[in-house]
Amino acid sequence: MTIKEAQQTVDQWIKTTGIRYFNELTNTAILMEEVGEVARIMSRKYGEQSFKKSDLSVDLGDEMADVLFVLICLANQTGIDLTSAMEKNLLKKTKRDAERHKNNKKLQ
Repeated sequence: MTIKEAQQTVDQWIKTTGIRYFNELTNTAILMEEVGEVARIMSRKYGEQSFKKSDLSVDLGDEMADVLFVLICLANQTGIDLTSAMEKNLLKKTKRDAERHKNNKKLQ
């Protein structure tokens, strides 16, 4: 699925199953909640925190998909073409960081 297809699929799902988009502020709060859930898993799986029994059945991929879903909702609501935005962002990073990472001794 391309990013454009994902935006279209989410929009269709929202308009049928979801009835309507939550407002942008609500979706921003939901996005923060979902990012927090990813952070919780990461800190337990790759960090120093230990899992609680309630954490053992979590699915990192599913939680990342929740983040992506809400981010796509916000893009749709605000008229952002994520494909175009991502292409521009990668160009910016490529120009800005062309030598930066190669010359970073911490990365070698």
